Parts: sequence; structure tokens; C-alpha cells
Amino acid sequence: MSENKNPFFVPYGTPHDAVPFDRIKLEHFEEAFLEGIRRDNEQIEKTINNPEKPTFDNTIINTEEDEGYYDLLSRVSTVFFNLLSAETNDEMDALAQKMQPILTQHANDVRLNPRLFERIRQVHLHHRRLTAEEKMLLDNCYEGFVRSGALLDEAGKERLRQLTEEASMLSLQFSQNLLKEQKAFTLDITDEAQLDGLPETAREAAALTAKEQGKQGWVFTLDMPSYSPFMTYSTQRELREQLYMARNTLCTHDNSENNLEICQRLINLRREIAQLLGYKTYADYVLKRRMASNSRSVYKLLNDLIDAYKPTAIKEREELKKSLPQPLQKEGGMKPWDTGFYTHKLQMKKYNLDAEMLRPYFQLDKVIEGVFGLANKLYGITFKENKDIPVYHPDVKAYEVFDKDGSYLAVFYADFHPRKGKQGGAWMTEYQGQFIDRKGENVRPHVSVVMNLTKPTEDKPALLTLSEVETFLHEFGHSLHGMFANTRFESLSGTNVWWDFVELPSQFMENYAIEKEFLRTFAFHYQTGEPLPDELIDRIVKSRNFMAATACLRQVSFGLLDMAYYTKKDAFTDDIIPFEKQAWKKAILGKQLPNTCMTVQFSHIMAGGYAAGYYSYKWAEVLDADAFSVFKRHGIFDQKTAQSFRDNILSKGGTEHPMTLYKRFRGGEPTIDALLKRNGIKKR
Repeated sequence: MSENKNPFFVPYGTPHDAVPFDRIKLEHFEEAFLEGIRRDNEQIEKTINNPEKPTFDNTIINTEEDEGYYDLLSRVSTVFFNLLSAETNDEMDALAQKMQPILTQHANDVRLNPRLFERIRQVHLHHRRLTAEEKMLLDNCYEGFVRSGALLDEAGKERLRQLTEEASMLSLQFSQNLLKEQKAFTLDITDEAQLDGLPETAREAAALTAKEQGKQGWVFTLDMPSYSPFMTYSTQRELREQLYMARNTLCTHDNSENNLEICQRLINLRREIAQLLGYKTYADYVLKRRMASNSRSVYKLLNDLIDAYKPTAIKEREELKKSLPQPLQKEGGMKPWDTGFYTHKLQMKKYNLDAEMLRPYFQLDKVIEGVFGLANKLYGITFKENKDIPVYHPDVKAYEVFDKDGSYLAVFYADFHPRKGKQGGAWMTEYQGQFIDRKGENVRPHVSVVMNLTKPTEDKPALLTLSEVETFLHEFGHSLHGMFANTRFESLSGTNVWWDFVELPSQFMENYAIEKEFLRTFAFHYQTGEPLPDELIDRIVKSRNFMAATACLRQVSFGLLDMAYYTKKDAFTDDIIPFEKQAWKKAILGKQLPNTCMTVQFSHIMAGGYAAGYYSYKWAEVLDADAFSVFKRHGIFDQKTAQSFRDNILSKGGTEHPMTLYKRFRGGEPTIDALLKRNGIKKR
């Protein structure tokens, strides 16, 4: 074991013990994984061979602490799998394929260890008086073992091992296939006439991409900062169709990246796992540990939203169809690759507003100042870039975060732009969670937000759309949940909450994107320094509910699809594509194309932890609208309200039931009214 060379085996020696990305090499990972497993097994043996009577302190806390900061396996796994999403390559992908079954086997060895579970069971039955947080940790620990098969007989445990190991590998393969397929496609243009309608920012970005790839002309990709402007502005209908079909048929082709069979198998594996553990469906298994509790509650939410929003969505679609040029109506109407283009034209007609008008006022550096400034106004915290903290790519910025009393609060990484080895989308993650160590020191978190925002060009800084500003606010909301964590145990800190509660802090922050008082703090023209005009802000506010019902139904459709797969009681044998079309039909207004498929690229429910849980975005939206109504009443920067939100929700993690935490902030349970009013569905 090369302890002097492998940075995972020695103290990092970096500011705040941050990950030494500059010293970590690919060969360090496997060595650290295997040594971490060895140490893990050694510690478990000590625990189960302890001659003393099992207690909360010598069994539960002992296990928790060894799975936290001091655990080598946790440290290396965190770094490796975060980089696998944000900065991977063929060698890392191959190592992931090699290590995934080994890691899954080890996790099963721990959860299915009968002697370890017996100690935990004894503590669950007989324990000292516990605090609310200790009780939650004990319940989570016991339930975690039970839900991982600890009560199964030997044959059941062996079958569970097989199922979980296969599911783990297929989830990894799903993600790798999607990334490869998405990055492999380019739309190469050499005829400038084919750029008609595209704004200058899109042209410059495409020219830069072409230059980076050693090509002539302009290159468009399936990354959202490239794809979205093309679909919105290009007058070249055939090219819009080409780009749309490329994106919406990802992983359906007859090649090694096809995900159709993988999805079918994952659905069946999860169903069988749930049934092996005594549940009728995978949704029943998942929802037992969710605020929604059962599939009836989920379907009630989704159907209530359909009932409330569909009439307005139909009106929105009719208005859009009426705005189409006559020739298009005669040709059979609007196709999916026309929707963004003509929606934009209608928005211009109604509000004289589009994303490109706002870009000059959303320079990324200023947006960063604005978002950090918002956190300062609400909570008094400050951010200071520290270039001594190592990062894993030049795009990444590392900040020290200080609390309102000047004390160190957290490390915050921000990774802004798309690149070859980076998954699409946006997410928040951690390199270190918060907890209180054995010496009583409050170990502070290291959180990271990873996004795919518009890149700078050779002539312009990174200029964002309003939608990208909302994305930044969303992920920053997750990061505040992590940074404000103030719990004793790491497994209960920060975003370690039930899935249908985790989106509350993130979606709450999105509310600020159209608030005039917030926009005035940072939205200045990148060339002239002029503030975003009030008249333009007014148009943003007036247009906030433009196509809101249609957008709601889109999210609901994803929730319906998710539930359709994971409420299956019998083996899933349907063809994915036609099943998908039928599953979400209730929330779909237009004609569906026969060959497009969402499921094969739906990372959330196939590889991202949201299986039987995608509804949580809408569930949390009810919460966030209700919560923001309190701020609207007292003032959107009201520090007293913000302190209550921090104390009762952001800092508490999963230490209590989420509804208990919410009611402590709000004074009661939320209703759907605030959301309906915000979206203009219900009159105020």
C-alpha cells in the first residue's frame, strides 16, 4: 500500500481539508477503494465482536461515525462518483464498470450481515432515552437494514444480492450510454444562410465549438445552451427537425448505446426487489419513506394538477395554433420541432420579450454576485474565492463561505459550463457532509453545484438566459441546504432528507428570479452598465405565467410515466416506446411521434434516485409556493423570516419528519392554493 503516494491515505493538507484534486491520479482510486473496503470490514468485525451489550453508543454511533468523515471508502467513493458525472473519460468509465460490482457486493455484505443486524435490532428494541435526532438515526439505521433485506432468509438474501448487483451495473451502463450518445452528435453547418434567425450569441458559441473541434463553420450540439437557442430561433425547419429528432431518439438506435432493454430490465429488477422485500410494487417500497406515503397520494396530486391546469393548457395550445402562419396550418399543423419556435413568436407578440433581450443583463460574473448577494441579504453569509483550494477543472471556482458572524461555514464549488466529459443537466452534490466529530468539532460541509450554462465566447463573456439564472438559483438553493447543515450525524445532515422534501429549498430560490428587488441588485448591461429597465422587468413579471399550464402538464406527464413503470405488479414485458405514449397520455395535448422516447434518457428515474419519486418536483412546488408566500407577505429579503426558514428547515436536514419541520416554519400544513394563485390558475 503506497501510503506516501496515494493522497487518499494521508491528511489532505489543503485549505479546510478540501479534496486535493491536483494530486489525485486515476490509479489512486482502485487502490483506495480496495483499502477502504478492507478497513470497513475490519471496523465491522470490531463492532460485532464487541463483548459488551449492544447500545446506541457502541453500535449505532460507532457505525455512523465510521461511515462518515473518517471512512476512507466514503471519501474515495464521493470523489470518484462525483467526477464520473462531472469530468469523466474512457478510463474512468472502465474503472467504474470494474468497481461497481465490487462496491455493490460490499454494500450487500454490510447490510446482510446477520450479526451486525442483530446488534442493531437489539438496540432498536432496548435503548436509553434518545433525543429526537438520535431516535431518527436509530430508526433510519434499523429501517435501512430491513429495507436492504436483513430479515430475508438465506435464499432471499442471495437473490437480493443478484438483483441489486445487476441493477447497479445497469444504472451505470444507462448513464454511460446516454453521455456517449449525446456527446457523439453534432449538427455541422458550413453555409451561413442556414444560420438564419439565430441570434449572435448562438452563432458565436457554435463558431467557438467548431473551432474547439477543429472544424469549419458552426457546430451545434445537444447540450442545452446550444440546442435550446437553435430550436427557439432557427428559421430552418428541416434543421430544427434534425436536431429535435437527434435529441429525442437518443439511446434508441441499433447500436451499443441503446437503452431500451436496459430500461425494461431495470423496471423489472426494481419490481422484483420490492416484492422480495414484501411490497406489492416498487412504488409501495419507495413511498413508505416519503411524505406522500403511498401511490394514491401521488396520483391524487398529479390528477388534481391535471384537473386544475389542463383547461388552461388547452387554451394556451389553441392560442398558439391560431398564431401559426396559414401555410403551416394547411400542412397539417405544428410539429414538436415547431413548438419552441412559434411559442417564442407568440411571446414576442404578447409581451415583446424573449431570452436574447435579457442576456446582455445576465453576465455570469454579475449573476454570481447577485446570487451570493441574495444569500447575504437573507442570511448574512459571504463568499470569497480561494484559488488555493484545488479544483478538478479550470471551469470550476472554489469559494470559502463565511457566516454572518464571520466564522467559516463551508466550501462551495461552482462548475458552470458544458464539456465533453460532463453529464447534461444541473445538480448539487457534496464532497464532504456536515457533522459533529468525536472531539465535538462541527465539521463543515464542502458542497458543489454542477451546471451546463452558456459558455463565454472569444468576444463576449458568458451571458445567460433568465431560465439559466433560474437553474443557478435552483441548484444554489440545494447548496444552501447543504451549507447551513447543523446536525450531529452526517447521514441526517443537509440534503439527506426524504426525496419529496429535498426540492423545497431549491425550488423556493427560483421564486426570486422574477422579483424586481432582486433583479435590480445585479442585472446590468455587460457593455454599458445600464440596469435592466423597469419596463423590461415589468414584462418579465407579466409574462411569468406564459405557457405555465403547459409547463405544469409536462412535469405531470413525467410523473405519470414514472409511476406507470413502478406501480407494475407483474413482470414488465411491454415495448418501452408505445408504453410510454400511453402512460402519460392524460397529460399530453399534441400528437406524439412514434419513434421518439423519453424513458431511455430519463436519468432521474433510471439512474438518478428518482424512481417512483419524480412527482416530488410538483409535491415540493406546492411547498415552495406556500413558503414563498410568507416572504411575500413580510418582504422578500425579510431576515427574520429567512432566519426561521434557516433554523427550521435548512439547518435541520433529516433530523425530524419533514412535515414537522415545515409546520414549525409555516405554522400549518401547506395547501395547493398558493401554487394555483402564483400560476394564475386561481384568482387571488
